[in-house]
Amino acid sequence: MPSFPQPGTVTICEINRELVTADHLGDDQAKDTYAKILGTVFSPIPFESDSLLGTGTEQESVERRKGSLDILSAALEALLSGSLRPLLQPADVKLLNGIDLHSVSWHDHKQILAFVSAPHQVTICDYNDSDGKSPCILSHESQKDVKILEWRPNGGKTLSVACKGGICIWAASSPGNIPPVRSGVTSNPLSRGSVTRWTLVDFLQSSDSEQITALSWSPDGRYLASASYESSSFTIWDVSQGLGTPIRRGLGGISLLKWSPSGDYFFSAKFDGTFYLWETSTWTSEPWSSKNGFVTGATWDPDGCMVLLSFSELSSLGSIHFTSKPPSLDAHLIPVELPEIKLLTDSQVIEKIAWDASGERLAVSYKDGDEQYKGLVAVFDVKRNPLISTSLVGFIRGPADNPKPVAFSFHDKFKQGPLLSVCWSSGFCCTYPLIFRSNILP
Repeated sequence: MPSFPQPGTVTICEINRELVTADHLGDDQAKDTYAKILGTVFSPIPFESDSLLGTGTEQESVERRKGSLDILSAALEALLSGSLRPLLQPADVKLLNGIDLHSVSWHDHKQILAFVSAPHQVTICDYNDSDGKSPCILSHESQKDVKILEWRPNGGKTLSVACKGGICIWAASSPGNIPPVRSGVTSNPLSRGSVTRWTLVDFLQSSDSEQITALSWSPDGRYLASASYESSSFTIWDVSQGLGTPIRRGLGGISLLKWSPSGDYFFSAKFDGTFYLWETSTWTSEPWSSKNGFVTGATWDPDGCMVLLSFSELSSLGSIHFTSKPPSLDAHLIPVELPEIKLLTDSQVIEKIAWDASGERLAVSYKDGDEQYKGLVAVFDVKRNPLISTSLVGFIRGPADNPKPVAFSFHDKFKQGPLLSVCWSSGFCCTYPLIFRSNILP
């Protein structure tokens, strides 16, 4: 039977397909469970959740009224300017709330967690640091309306943060190791709470001061792809040079971007339901179209041979399998059923997904559904042989009253197994070790 956390309890970890719960949140429960195996405690990190997520029907009503005004304003602007572009924006703004914006990210090779903790700020917690229980908060005058963030692969301690008008590039500094700051960048950060200093080393400015809402690094860390719901093109940045090259296919705003782990392929999706598979040697693409809404989440398998997708109007997933080696774009789409989502939770739509880099665990959140299951994160065991099959392990419940998962992500290189972090609407970022391998268990 799948593990179900009773109301009033909080999830601590998984141990051999059993999701362990406790009566309250704290380090003591971690010390009594997974810390005996891993030797590490991942303390919950509090943040001001009210500034990130409105609650209640009053907030929803305000958003609906605001959305109607935005549409009217955009229509008038379009008539005056003779441009169709503003007409595309209001719908995309509303749909943006349904996108998995990846606003929590683990460093590839270190136990350093970063997440969006307020509209204009980012919180970093280094669990390897002796002062790791005092998270560092990053803010800067250029860092406005933060949407997503992602650590740079093979780039030391370098973090990219998508915001209004461009991308902030932060780097850690220490005595005797000061990162170079690009000419013209004003680096007067407010980084407080940690011994490690963080410096804004670059600001990659978007065209027309667009709000950046999609980011993805190439696996070698040389290139950074970015896009906006306001534009039908995405940009490939050579970060060391600070130069961006725009690439465009089709119309409509872009919802998300995802580079494959091998670097041979690239995925992009739009709010109109179209999505594209690219091969990166010549940057040619193959268009696809969805009849089940637009793509809300995309995550690659460890080998870069398939990509798992969630859609805005489905309670199941889809997996795209490449039939030949790169640069071939021959592929087919296969449905991946998650029957427990509909049967147990009574939800018709999957909201967010995250797939562990080992390919062994899948985390899923869903919209609405049965009151008993609302706000939980489902954890699945995944097998690939070669098609994807899943088995429900159980559900994760967050802390405090009526918590909902705002964002979640796996640590891609944690040696002891999947490590899932969830930012909850109740104001805590919690980390859950999923321990099930025989070579780790005592």
